[in-house]
Amino acid sequence: MSTLTPLAATPDGTLPEPRDPYRLLPGDRRTRDIAHALYERVATAPIVSPHGHVPAEWIARDIPFSDPTALLVTHDHYVTRLLHASGIDLAELGAGGHRIDPRAAWRLFAERQAVFAGTATGYWIDEELRNVLGIDLALSAETADAVYDRIQEKLDTPGFRPRALFERFGIEVLATTDDPLDDLRFHDEIAASGFPGRVLPTFRPDRYLDPDSATFADDVARLLAGEGQATSFRGYLTALEARRAHFIRHGATSADHGIEDPATVDLADGEAAQLFQRVLSGRADAAERQTFRGHMLLQMARMSVEDGLVMTVHAGVIRNHSTATFERFGADTGHDFPRRTDFVRGLRPLLERFGLEKSFHLVLFTVDETVYSREIAPMASFYPSVYIGAPWWFLDAPDAMARFRSAVTESAGFSRGSGFIDDTRAFLSIPARHDTARRADAGFLARLVREGRITEATAGKVIDDIVGPQPKRVFKL
Repeated sequence: MSTLTPLAATPDGTLPEPRDPYRLLPGDRRTRDIAHALYERVATAPIVSPHGHVPAEWIARDIPFSDPTALLVTHDHYVTRLLHASGIDLAELGAGGHRIDPRAAWRLFAERQAVFAGTATGYWIDEELRNVLGIDLALSAETADAVYDRIQEKLDTPGFRPRALFERFGIEVLATTDDPLDDLRFHDEIAASGFPGRVLPTFRPDRYLDPDSATFADDVARLLAGEGQATSFRGYLTALEARRAHFIRHGATSADHGIEDPATVDLADGEAAQLFQRVLSGRADAAERQTFRGHMLLQMARMSVEDGLVMTVHAGVIRNHSTATFERFGADTGHDFPRRTDFVRGLRPLLERFGLEKSFHLVLFTVDETVYSREIAPMASFYPSVYIGAPWWFLDAPDAMARFRSAVTESAGFSRGSGFIDDTRAFLSIPARHDTARRADAGFLARLVREGRITEATAGKVIDDIVGPQPKRVFKL
């Protein structure tokens, strides 16, 4: 990988330390050596990213990244939430479409590098600056402008546009996340262009299933009109099925559901039809709206059994916690937080109906670490349909990954996992996140080898599998 010429001197006289090839691996030398050998087996393996939020338009149109701030700060809520906690107004970072001077916002980011010390975000930033952008100058208040200028120089070259980076990162499969009514024209453009990578849409119907969404009634009306269906529960289900078929024709293999509560409800057809009308008219109370959400999650499972889309459930997040922030800047601005989650009782109606369907793949993601060993791993060790989603969001960090492996492996092994999911819209962080997961898994496997719990040969087979073959199986790729 190319690097920039180092500055002869910096205002504060410092340069970053060389990257440690053993970073994130165990400190004990013998264990570390085993881990490093395991990591080396998969370090350059192709990236399979079956769930993420990179816009398809970036790849279709090969849109250049405008500036370092837009690339690394404004659209990354991992970054902006810590800057906000340190006292920076989100408006100064460009949140909610606020117009800013990108260089001024970058200086704020550079001045507060200390807030990222020890965080996964700080590690990813360092990886992006050094390994992707070739910056060998420590980012600080004193070096902010020099680093900004060097990144901008890179972004102005063809080698740092999305398509070139896609190939450079070794991405084999990249899934986007898309609205059910999206015509998926950007996916058509990618396919027609002869681009060698696979860029697949993902069906994300949350706003069409949740009566508490501010636009629910209008969204359902657009859905029904678009598919020429009557305003009835049967018409509503038929329209959703039609949109799923549209996604499948465009290469989709999964449907994603971002929900707060994974509770499901199995209603009789007549009862569901009456509830739909109450919900759509705005007359349903809170309990009825919750029942409707639970029934529609079960209906999504029924559709997945019938059409084959993998069902992923990202549960347990209270979104837009700060009303004032939401009203000023909108969603996805850093104030979505984890809550305790009950999968065993919540999903029982769904699993009673479909849990033994071997063609049904249900991948469960959580930000409540307590349920890994108590609920999700035990369920995945029995139900052929249930898979353990990789550490996600607040848990996609080295120590949390190690806790995850310890929590799930003794009861479910390695075969019942999803493989790593980067779940990101920060395009440059994709290789850093996958590399982090590979190092974390190598360290965990090395510990098992040192403790005599598996052989080194077995560890090698496991790590080879979990970086590529496993996510391809789970996500039907």
